[in-house]
Amino acid sequence: MATGRTHRPATRSRGIPEATVARLPLYLRALTALSERSVPTVSSEELAAAAGVNSAKLRKDFSYLGSYGTRGVGYDVEYLVYQISRELGLTQDWPVVIVGIGNLGAALANYGGFASRGFRVAALIDADPAMAGKPVAGIAVQHTDELEHIIESNGVSIGVIATPAGAAQQVCDRLVAAGVTSILNFAPTVLTVPDGVDVRKVDLSIELQILAFHEQRKAGEEGGPESGGPAAAARAAVADDRKGPDGDMPAVMPA
Repeated sequence: MATGRTHRPATRSRGIPEATVARLPLYLRALTALSERSVPTVSSEELAAAAGVNSAKLRKDFSYLGSYGTRGVGYDVEYLVYQISRELGLTQDWPVVIVGIGNLGAALANYGGFASRGFRVAALIDADPAMAGKPVAGIAVQHTDELEHIIESNGVSIGVIATPAGAAQQVCDRLVAAGVTSILNFAPTVLTVPDGVDVRKVDLSIELQILAFHEQRKAGEEGGPESGGPAAAARAAVADDRKGPDGDMPAVMPA
């Protein structure tokens, strides 16, 4: 089976927009669920609803793949699974290294979805000498001193960084220097990489903050215009702080 070092996904050469590429995994997940239920065909409306997009956008996305479905029948589920998997490069073997085997790194190593989607965890790497040789998800952890050798011997082009923020850039630099061209970053920091290296950042705390924002907005709306909810209460508190004995204070105080 081909490895990731010698074969790149076909999406860029075919001119598929990045926004479409980002939605392809959503379609694949929905299609895989249909396939597991032995559903032979699906309409654009049904598939769009399952993927969480509108049907017009789905049809436009599939047109980039050269797949237009059959009027009155819909899309062939198994063919679309194959077609999208091929475009995403999932019909190949992609060896992956995970660097940083703390709680998060260990959880990623134990994630069963990698193998089913074409990703093989080739190595687990950690800087702690005490971790060396310990099995995690059936794989012995190796020390970071072996990183370059591991990447070369396994033909790795995808690296996952799950280290503390302070160590992430150094690990990233070593991965890139060793030939890794795609990085999935779980460390809470922004990585600097040269042209030709792709980085995808996953920051769970940011996602939670965004959810907190929406929860606050919903709480404010539920409070209604009269009470205003927590958001209105906060605004009122700020307004009270601006008032002195003679009424409203200016927005900017004189020096």
